[in-house]
Amino acid sequence: MRRIEKLYSRRIAPHQIVTPEFARQMTELSHETRRQIGVLIDRKGYVEYVVVGDARRIELPDLKRTRVAADRFRGLRCVHTHLRGEELTQDDLTDLALLRLDLMAALDVDERTGLPGLVRAAHLLPTTADALDANDAIEPYAFLEPQIPSQLDVDFLALINSLEEEMARNRRATRRADVRDRTILVGVTSGSLAEAEESMAELRELATSAGVVVLDEIIQRRTAIDPRTLLGKGKLEDLLVRALQLGADLIVFDRELSATQVRSLSDATDLKVIDRAQLILDIFAQRAQSREGKIQVELAQLKYLLPRLVAGHDSAFSRLAGGIGGRGPGETKLETDRRRVRDRISRLEKEIQAQRQRRQERRKERMRREFPVISIVGYTNAGKSTLLNALTASKVHAEQRMFATLDPTSRRLRLPHEQEIIINDTVGFIRDLPPDLIAAFRATLEEISGSDLLLHLVDAGNSRWMQQLESVERILNELDYGGIPRLVVFNKSDLVGREDLRAMMRMAAQGGTRECIAISALEPQSIRPMLERAGELLARNLVERPATHQSIEAEAEEEFAAYN
Repeated sequence: MRRIEKLYSRRIAPHQIVTPEFARQMTELSHETRRQIGVLIDRKGYVEYVVVGDARRIELPDLKRTRVAADRFRGLRCVHTHLRGEELTQDDLTDLALLRLDLMAALDVDERTGLPGLVRAAHLLPTTADALDANDAIEPYAFLEPQIPSQLDVDFLALINSLEEEMARNRRATRRADVRDRTILVGVTSGSLAEAEESMAELRELATSAGVVVLDEIIQRRTAIDPRTLLGKGKLEDLLVRALQLGADLIVFDRELSATQVRSLSDATDLKVIDRAQLILDIFAQRAQSREGKIQVELAQLKYLLPRLVAGHDSAFSRLAGGIGGRGPGETKLETDRRRVRDRISRLEKEIQAQRQRRQERRKERMRREFPVISIVGYTNAGKSTLLNALTASKVHAEQRMFATLDPTSRRLRLPHEQEIIINDTVGFIRDLPPDLIAAFRATLEEISGSDLLLHLVDAGNSRWMQQLESVERILNELDYGGIPRLVVFNKSDLVGREDLRAMMRMAAQGGTRECIAISALEPQSIRPMLERAGELLARNLVERPATHQSIEAEAEEEFAAYN
């Protein structure tokens, strides 16, 4: 023990990785104990930590709680012994990356004499912006040529300073070029790899719509999903090394994370970790313009947050609320936050309920006038707002990105045979839409319930159009809107060849169970056949169901009366 304590009293010249005398002291001690011995040395040459392991490895202290600037290393180098003369192990390199060490060095121990042999060392490599832009395979480490301690001629401080200067230059150049968040997307599946790739492609579109720069994508196929971290231990370490190497700010998982998983992943990295549901909620928060839309998004976010309020080792939620009024048994900060979130949820739900009543009144007024109602539904980014603008000469915001429309819009429209209708533009759907978001937007989605016909818009130019069509129908069925007549409209047909379009429509028709038509919202001449067919379906449906409006109106009146 005294000999181990003496290591703390030694000082190494700052420009040297390790001196021959210090290396000999370490290897002799390691030879006698038959254990690996490691030291962490600061840039002034002082020993900060001494670690004693077993014959195969050492366990470095948890340094991740001490944050390090993005363009700097930790200011500590690790020198440890190897009893079998092996190369730097994967564990060594992982510690080098995750702990942001200046250098990782291994001293070979001579089996007979205990004297030091070769020193094998590696350091992290800065990533250049050019390499990222070219999407090159980037090697994260550089290895120094193995040498015996007396022949190590590397100026350690000069090497580290030059590396940090290059890191700072690259980061400044990258940030000047793009100040947006930078992410790595992660998919974990125990099913079909093809389905995981399709879902990952959609997650990439979501990230782009959220204004995030996607640096890399990783998919792992496992026989069973790890209940704590989703990924296996080795893959998680590879992910964190990759994130460090690319300068990522956050990691986005393509599935919903539980509170336990969020905590486990957050413990493993300083990076922000979110899931697909949070990304969608963030997009909705960016897009919400009306007070109603903002309230609905906030409610969905709070419902998502509530079960995930957990007390972490460094969380503010783990501290007791103190001060006047907070003494005695009191309640923890975590409990206080949960209570506040519940109170806010209750207030927002009451406000949404009031909005729901106002919508019921407006819908009831439209029904009294006996205007048939058509709602445009479909997957996000299918072109619903563009079609509404083309039909009604409106200027509803339309953009080539997901969830450009959150607030529903209603317009009056005259069909070709002088039939006047109300047409609604609705929020887009997406598969795996967070349940809390569907619940919060139920008041908005109720606009669909009074529809006499649905125009189900499908993006013909999207290779995943069939999955999107089925996802929308599944959500409509979950909302109990599956019985409303609908016309499947293949939009953006100008992007698809004629034969391919015919084949897609035959596939969608499913032997006549769906009626399909093709248009391009940017070509007015293609829209008229759709309107004529919509008018025919409306006329037929209203004849077959003459009491529809009356029954819906009665239902609305009963529901409205119940709330008052």
